[in-house]
Amino acid sequence: MFTGLIEEMGSLRSVQRRGEAMILSISASKVLEDVKMGDSISVNGVCLTVVDYDRQSFSVDVMPETYRLTNLHSIQTGSVLNLERAMMAGGRFGGHLVQGHVDGTGTIRSRTTEANAVAFAIEPNDARLLRHVVQQGSVTLDGISLTVVSVDRQLGTFTVSIIPHTLRETVLQHKHAGETLNIECDILGKYVDHLLGLRDGQSPSKTGGLTESILRDNGFM
Repeated sequence: MFTGLIEEMGSLRSVQRRGEAMILSISASKVLEDVKMGDSISVNGVCLTVVDYDRQSFSVDVMPETYRLTNLHSIQTGSVLNLERAMMAGGRFGGHLVQGHVDGTGTIRSRTTEANAVAFAIEPNDARLLRHVVQQGSVTLDGISLTVVSVDRQLGTFTVSIIPHTLRETVLQHKHAGETLNIECDILGKYVDHLLGLRDGQSPSKTGGLTESILRDNGFM
């Protein structure tokens, strides 16, 4: 489990590709301070397991399912990556609950500056992800815990606004229109939607997601 607060940006040292499987070696410093074999580290929002490490880098396996579902398949040697260690019990919890289980990718449709902020409009590559994206709710992009500013269901996009600190400390500084980001929707919203969708034997795909009437019928309003 993670919080979506990026600890540092690492650099892809090398990549071994075997079809849709990969072994990544990533240069880092802070996340290596107390690293152990088998630790979980979020790499661009993807929870991966440390299989080897030294004082300057660590290695992780990427399986075919992760290769297909995330933007890790497109990274090259030298690529900059967001890194976060798994959260510690008793530590400060400044973001939101992040599993590191990516739901899909999204394409940046625009990047605009407004005063001290930079707004990114994201179009999920799977339109169904928008059902779990709520204005003023939380979403994770490349491992970063962010607040949704707006959702445009007609255009099929949502917007997040980035403060200068987040832009400086994450890979978003390098991202522009046309590039992809890993998306993880809020786990609480996904579970509520799923459980309500199973009522009366219905599947979530047939209920159309959360509605005001469903919330009222189940005592939430």
